[in-house]
Amino acid sequence: MLHRAEGIVLRGMDYGENNKIITLLTKSNGKTGILVRGAKKVKSRHSSLAQPFTYGEFQYFRNKGLGTLNHGEIIESHHVLRTKLELSAYAAYAAELTDRTLQEEEPSGFYFEQLKACLEALQVGKDPQIVLHLYEMRILELAGYLPELEQCMHCGNRVGPFKLSCHSGGVLCSRCMARDTFALPVGEGAHKLLRLFARMDMRRLGDINVKPETKAELKQCMRGLMDAQLAIPMKSRSFLDQIEKLI
Repeated sequence: MLHRAEGIVLRGMDYGENNKIITLLTKSNGKTGILVRGAKKVKSRHSSLAQPFTYGEFQYFRNKGLGTLNHGEIIESHHVLRTKLELSAYAAYAAELTDRTLQEEEPSGFYFEQLKACLEALQVGKDPQIVLHLYEMRILELAGYLPELEQCMHCGNRVGPFKLSCHSGGVLCSRCMARDTFALPVGEGAHKLLRLFARMDMRRLGDINVKPETKAELKQCMRGLMDAQLAIPMKSRSFLDQIEKLI
């Protein structure tokens, strides 16, 4: 069956001497694997379509299992995300996180738009750490683990100060903090941003200036939530950590 869909290349792997298999997140058909014949050849008309983070229109044959690319047109190559090491690390993390979270052919129209907006935000120079934390929140939502940030998980109190219980998936007020000795302190600024991230569409992200200490707090909170709720080991995150240490 011939399919036509907008898609974003999440990853690729060599297959044989000249071919590649790409994992594509499509707007209408979910996540799918596609064989791109001749993609490793320098003069191949399909080589650029098989590059990570490429956004394009793909036409491919598929009944069951692996599809085969017939034709494609690049809409946005996201070339800068592959040439700048820092941006490449952030984009690779977003792509791997998406790939590891979504199942094959799972409805993904909204999350296609979120990943597309994430890559665009990285490309135009928005703060990459803020972009990734917002995208992580959308992934937590996709997985059904959006944290409770508006009120205490235990008693419903809406008055701070609060701590974030990553394992419980939400905040605890001063009366209930003792229920989780590993709960993380969360300042007013970081808490406000976390609440904003929990309800914000990636496509609405503007320019946000965040103090370094607040960004450090955000990273600790989001890292804790991702580890406690999803527990997905990812090579790209280790690479990203190394890059952030050098920045």
